[in-house]
Amino acid sequence: MTTALCRRHGGGVDVGCGSGQREAALLELHDRHASELWRFAMRRTHDRELSEDIVQEVLLRAWKDPSLGQRDQAAARNWLFTASRNLIIDRWRRAASRHEQRMEDPPEESAGDATSVVLDRWLIAEALGSLSTEQRSVIKAAYYEGRSVADISVQLRIPEGTVKSRLHYGLRTLRLALQEKGVTQP
Repeated sequence: MTTALCRRHGGGVDVGCGSGQREAALLELHDRHASELWRFAMRRTHDRELSEDIVQEVLLRAWKDPSLGQRDQAAARNWLFTASRNLIIDRWRRAASRHEQRMEDPPEESAGDATSVVLDRWLIAEALGSLSTEQRSVIKAAYYEGRSVADISVQLRIPEGTVKSRLHYGLRTLRLALQEKGVTQP
């Protein structure tokens, strides 16, 4: 059964939806959906305090939205969850933009030795040696020569799908070989 939170009559004027009934309707909305909204926000943010802030902000927006009272329960619920999702996305975007600010004077890069670079190259070369000749040639053409799948296909005279599968399985084997050496995390 769907019932409107505040009934509307004819020309769009709320009849019998004074501030007391509006408060009661919004209190009912809070009681019915606050815990679900919090769990929804918690699954997306993994932050208890941020989830509580999201729920509080959404319910404040519901309080300020004059048309929310005319919606049935399902539409009101959809509005609340959509507003929550949008708030989470907005906060994520704001956080991402804050972390990407430019620095006036970036720190100077240290001119350390190239030991780690040489070691990485040696480990990658050894891992590449564990691949089949076909996989190694496709990976070399794609990543070291910068060729496209179509170019590799023409050069090696094999179908594009074969190039893609050799790339996929070759990279997977390469990743596993590097994980065994402790270079990368699983």
